[in-house]
Amino acid sequence: MSGKTRKIAVMPGDLAGQEVTPEAVKVLLAAGLPYEFQEFEVGAGPLLRGEPAMSEQTFREAASADAILFGAIGDPRVPDVGYPAQVLLRIRFELDLYVNLRPARLFHDRLSPIRDESKRAVDLMVVRENTEGLYVGAGGRIRRGSQDEVAIQEDVNTYRGVTRILEHAFTLGRQKVCMVDKSNAMNHAGGLWQDCWASLQARHPDVETRHLYVDAAAMELVRDPSQFQVIVTNNLFGDILSDLTAALIGGMGVAPSANINPETGSGLFEPIHGSAPTIAGKGLVNPVGAIMTASMMVAHLGEVEQAQRIADAVEAAVIAGDCTRDLGGSLSTSEAGDAIVKRL
Repeated sequence: MSGKTRKIAVMPGDLAGQEVTPEAVKVLLAAGLPYEFQEFEVGAGPLLRGEPAMSEQTFREAASADAILFGAIGDPRVPDVGYPAQVLLRIRFELDLYVNLRPARLFHDRLSPIRDESKRAVDLMVVRENTEGLYVGAGGRIRRGSQDEVAIQEDVNTYRGVTRILEHAFTLGRQKVCMVDKSNAMNHAGGLWQDCWASLQARHPDVETRHLYVDAAAMELVRDPSQFQVIVTNNLFGDILSDLTAALIGGMGVAPSANINPETGSGLFEPIHGSAPTIAGKGLVNPVGAIMTASMMVAHLGEVEQAQRIADAVEAAVIAGDCTRDLGGSLSTSEAGDAIVKRL
């Protein structure tokens, strides 16, 4: 293990994030990692006090950390549903965290909705382009509030952005890479993806490559997820398909993600699930997604063996049934975290 102390910016965020993030930190401390944690308040709390969802000082300090460990954002008390963009999208865009990695691995057959045992072996990675597409906010609304209102949302794709996310998909060391688009309907954006894909395929003849339209990809994931290893796609489709893959492995509560820039080393690590306002504060929220996210952060920071130790402890606890109700257990959020710590 490296002796260098790493600075980790911790942003629990809202509701469920405030329950699962401490469990992730608890596991990191139990693993004996040389981390120094600094917590920052972002989200609904500051907004309800009339402050920005994320202050400039918070952004600067978090951006200078070795990594950001994030919880969740969203609170029904805040009427502005766009405020999460002031936090998450700003960090992603301004730190150019163009790779969003969303792994899906099934720990135990009981968690899968797939009945055919031969097709249950889910172990794949969704590689989502993270700084372009429909999420850049290009477009607008005219004649608002009238029956003649027009809303335009523009899908922004650049040669650089598409090429670098496709290139990253080939660095993951898997034998199969599937590119997903909707070029039969989105011929301009899809055409760029197709051109870049053809170029990258030619440079990686040792990798089995495949292309699917997004609707076909969704169908194939439900029919037989075991056929996939890496799926690389744009911002919107990656967001949607990774929710589907989460459902295949036990639900949103077990799904981690990493937002990274491979060149600068910057990273924001957050579980896929949202703030879960209907169950937050009741000890029901599953901490597995947050803890597996922390494992991804540990691997990103170079402690690969420790990251695997954490992942193994999570898997052992889930298989044993020492988990929250959504996975078939009876433990509270904190107790589920303790069960993972025990296995470390």
